[in-house]
Amino acid sequence: MAANETPITNGRGAATILAAATGCCVLGVLALVGDAMPAVAKALNVWKPSGPLSGVTDVAILFWLVLWFALNRMWRDRTVSMSRVNIASVLLFAAGVLLTFPPFMDMLQGK
Repeated sequence: MAANETPITNGRGAATILAAATGCCVLGVLALVGDAMPAVAKALNVWKPSGPLSGVTDVAILFWLVLWFALNRMWRDRTVSMSRVNIASVLLFAAGVLLTFPPFMDMLQGK
């Protein structure tokens, strides 16, 4: 590498991928908890016509943005293991999808 070249880092991209997958998982967890616990559902009811789903999505988006900002600040000048980030992201995304799938949610709740 020449003296005037800056190294290419992948931290910002890794932060974006991991934060998005974590946001999906948080959405799934909140959807399950909101469905299973009436007190949580009432707390998440931000807009009455859509019910608790409005709060679920609001909190998940807020969580995603905060995590994205934090990871981006920590990893912006680093090179991180993309295989680890990708594996974690796939698992988090899959968990989020499963937790928003009604038959799976019902099975977890014993319905």
